[in-house]
Amino acid sequence: MATDSLHDLYQRFIAYLETGVANEDLFTEDVFCDFTPPLWRIQARGREGVLAIRRQGHATPGKVPRWSAQPTPDGFVMEIEESWTDEKGDWYCREAILAQVRGRSISRLSVYCTGYWSAERHAAHAAQVRLLEP
Repeated sequence: MATDSLHDLYQRFIAYLETGVANEDLFTEDVFCDFTPPLWRIQARGREGVLAIRRQGHATPGKVPRWSAQPTPDGFVMEIEESWTDEKGDWYCREAILAQVRGRSISRLSVYCTGYWSAERHAAHAAQVRLLEP
């Protein structure tokens, strides 16, 4: 995949993560997702099933303040941080994402999530651990 096309796909994927709205060609119709939060595993096939996994985890818009991506022979690997707010408070998570791409669309996702940290958990971590990099 051309570098410009991959950059466009990265941007469309981040926009989806921040808004919860996937443009029509972000995922193939037969996209498969294997989502692994701590101590659990969820899978879905098909665009609607994959979108439902996201809505179950956090349906509200959020921010992806930091992310990086590297191309692979058939897609990309991405590391992201997310934050969002819902009726229960503020949340944070980190994820590693392996994506396979067909054409201009994501056809397969493997997502490894740290789990959703509440504001209290995030503050406790910051008080106890000094990270070397953000």
